Amino acid sequence: MLAIGSHAMAADSPIVIKFSHVVADSTPKGQGALMFQKLVKERLGDKVKVEVYPNSSLYGDGKEMEALLLGDVQMLAPSLAKFDKYNESLQIFDLPFLFDDLAAVDRFQASDEGKKLLTSMEDKGIIGLGYWHNGMKQLSANKALHEPKDARGLKFRVQASNVLEEQFKQLRAVPRKMSFAEVYQGLQTGVVNGAENPWSNIYSQKFYEVQDYITESNHGVLDYMLITNAKFWNGLPDDVRSELTDILDEVTTEVNNQARAINDHDRQAIIDAGTSDIIELTPEQREEWREALRPVWKKFEGQIGADLIKSAENANSAG
Repeated sequence: MLAIGSHAMAADSPIVIKFSHVVADSTPKGQGALMFQKLVKERLGDKVKVEVYPNSSLYGDGKEMEALLLGDVQMLAPSLAKFDKYNESLQIFDLPFLFDDLAAVDRFQASDEGKKLLTSMEDKGIIGLGYWHNGMKQLSANKALHEPKDARGLKFRVQASNVLEEQFKQLRAVPRKMSFAEVYQGLQTGVVNGAENPWSNIYSQKFYEVQDYITESNHGVLDYMLITNAKFWNGLPDDVRSELTDILDEVTTEVNNQARAINDHDRQAIIDAGTSDIIELTPEQREEWREALRPVWKKFEGQIGADLIKSAENANSAG
């Protein structure tokens, strides 16, 4: 262990940042990781080396947080659903139909309340460096979902999130926790009947090949928090940390712009493939879904904070 540490400190050795993630290079997160790698090489030369490991090639989504806390990787961008055990307030991003659209999410994340959440886990060894969009989630299934009762009895893949489990239980559906890498096979074999993903995930992972219907519900946000190991980050030379911060701010802006473009493109590509029927909800139908799922907000209000939920709601009308 000592030898490794000594080697890392050697003057001629670059600072290595292993960036592990579970999605494809073509997704917003994948593109962001590669852009970060490129800009670090351009601006920091031999001082810092970024290694990117996509598609769960280094750690799956069940192991990556542990790897970060142990210092085996230095940077991750897990979905916001992964943080409830470190700070329950972050469950706010999983509440169904809380945000009207991505612009509302932007406004909330840029607010004082949103920024405070980034730094809320430092005592647990995690520092948030920014929010990266993937996009608004859509419901896919092997039957048409027009209204809440249509989901009854179906098995939906969920991330390991209490809010997302409760979301499907409220619909009288069956939530099944499953790692992202297993979802395609799970849908193909009928272990699960449906899932929730942004268009970019549905397209890049080919879920549209094994789902007959996709309801354009925009019912939640699938965003990531770009995080680093607090000890690693605080131990960086000031000039390196400052340059990395500037690069990450630039990458975050670009990722969030790309996320919109990629999701629009992938939505159209799925339509063009013709394998899934796309169901567009009327404003009235969307409101029916929201009211059916509002009890989930109430259930987690004590953990998340009523004031925080109100701030997020207010971001809808602030536009």
